Amino acid sequence: MAELVRLYDPTFRSDPAAFYRWMRAEHGPVVPVLLEGDVPAWLTIGYRELHHVLTTPGVFARDPRRWNAWDRVPKDWPLLPVVMPLPNMLSAEGEDHASRARAVNAALSVADPHELAKVTERSADRLIDAFRSSEVDLRTHFADRLPGLVLFWMLGLDDDKGERLTPVMSALFDAGPDVMAAYTELATAMAELVTRRRALPGRDVVSRLLADPRGYTDEEIVPELLAILGGGHQTTTEWIGNALRLMLTDERFAASFSGARSSVREALNEVLWEDSPSQLQAGRYAAYDVELGGRRIRRGDMVLLGFAAANQDPITHAARGRGERANHAHLSFSHGEHGCPYAAREVAEIIAATGIEVLLDRLPDIELAVAPDQLRWRPSPWVRGVAALPVTFTPRTP
Repeated sequence: MAELVRLYDPTFRSDPAAFYRWMRAEHGPVVPVLLEGDVPAWLTIGYRELHHVLTTPGVFARDPRRWNAWDRVPKDWPLLPVVMPLPNMLSAEGEDHASRARAVNAALSVADPHELAKVTERSADRLIDAFRSSEVDLRTHFADRLPGLVLFWMLGLDDDKGERLTPVMSALFDAGPDVMAAYTELATAMAELVTRRRALPGRDVVSRLLADPRGYTDEEIVPELLAILGGGHQTTTEWIGNALRLMLTDERFAASFSGARSSVREALNEVLWEDSPSQLQAGRYAAYDVELGGRRIRRGDMVLLGFAAANQDPITHAARGRGERANHAHLSFSHGEHGCPYAAREVAEIIAATGIEVLLDRLPDIELAVAPDQLRWRPSPWVRGVAALPVTFTPRTP
């Protein structure tokens, strides 16, 4: 077998598209890889192969307790928060997963789409009003903060608390040395919120989950809330940032800055194909020995879901070249019974599209403050997003 590929290689972090092309040429659609600490796994980068993994939960199961490499994972492993088994919909299987998914979908539907758009508009206006000069980093001061404000509002938290927890969410996905401290802080905040909502229910997501017929315990609902936040906040942040980067660097979208709002959703969809915010996800675990993409996967092996790589599979590019570029067959929201809940997708799209539209309405002459090739990407192996997006504009009054 060829040498295993180290996913913590700096080349992967800086230019994943080129790295995926190299992996595809060297290894094919399923790649033997090493995670931090040289922990082994398989990375699925072929579209057909990933689609197969996502639609056969009886073969490629979700519960991390099935993993056969737990004895190789140190207690301070930086990737632990995204792979450790928790009592939530991400780790659940079968009817347990189905009941959790139904509960989450129902809870996330608490906000009417029009109300959600209005809250997003108000939050976006608030952030733009706080721009104190003619130059700002849109990643830090807009894209990273807007989803948190809206999602924490949906959970029933005030803006100040949401602001304090936003950088904690980012720390989780950077997989750095502070990852477990960030996880503990966020879990503590959610536990305190659950206690308040049991005593005083409202119209928020937490209260809806607590009232769900499945009967969430405190030990179950906190991990469920962490799954909702983890799946919604960071990916929506990167979706907004990546779409803005595309619109600021690609002349095809120049008209958007003078009122062509339809291009906003076109940019958002293109980003899901070309710069998917969900780059990798862990994972699936082989329920028994099985072949995938010409590889022999052993029972308990971890299979990483390479959403970004699969979206860039030459097979999909060939189809889109025949006039299907704007389709929605990408895998950025995952697929199958463990795919992103429909209500969560709707929430993310409302936040992203509405936020960008408000920004373009308020600051129509916005321009990138640096050369496009000076933009740098975040070091996270899980999400794809710019580290900063500095822009200039003519200040506007609120």
